[in-house]
Amino acid sequence: MHSIQQEETLHDTTTNAVRLRYLLYLPDNYEMLAGTRWPLLLFLHGAGERGDDLDQLKKYGPPRQVEEGERFPFILISPQCPDDTSWSAKQEDLIALLDEVAQTYSVDTNRVYATGVSMGGYGTWALVAAHPERFAAAVPICGGGDPSTVANMRDVPVWAFHGAKDTVVPLRASQTMINALEQAGGKTKLTIYPEAGHDSWTPAYADPQLYSWLLEHSKVAETR
Repeated sequence: MHSIQQEETLHDTTTNAVRLRYLLYLPDNYEMLAGTRWPLLLFLHGAGERGDDLDQLKKYGPPRQVEEGERFPFILISPQCPDDTSWSAKQEDLIALLDEVAQTYSVDTNRVYATGVSMGGYGTWALVAAHPERFAAAVPICGGGDPSTVANMRDVPVWAFHGAKDTVVPLRASQTMINALEQAGGKTKLTIYPEAGHDSWTPAYADPQLYSWLLEHSKVAETR
């Protein structure tokens, strides 16, 4: 597959019908390797990309890398958060989206990963803490959250990234979450870019080790 696709999904919650539009990337040899189960990466954007223009999601991160010619060995799902809400409030919608994608495409459900930046970093922490059984690893970037929730995700390896000069989301937001997860017995890494401000995602997603690290993890392997 030579370009990222625009998709939308309709699903029902307990109260109303919700539409989540998203970008979909399938590996180039997805159709050729029939029967192969592929890892899946869920990417959550920041607050500035909310709305109904999917092209906004291609500004940075994995969607931008795909547009610039990067080819990944995993399925990439990049949903768009509606205006006037946040990812932390859309957890059940995201889980419903993952369920639909897993039913539609050939997904290895033991290798589902979450990552996000800023509001999406907060969303990553919140989603994985609420549904740790769904994820094999997580990479929250310049995010934070409620440290009292992280004990739920002690079995999910986390690699966080943050800029030391971030004035939008202070470095302590990531440090507090990582420290709490470590105290709960979790597996953690924290990379701090000394000269970076809020944009710690550009160097993070440009580092091939980030993707290698994610793909090393499987729920099956982690529970052995």
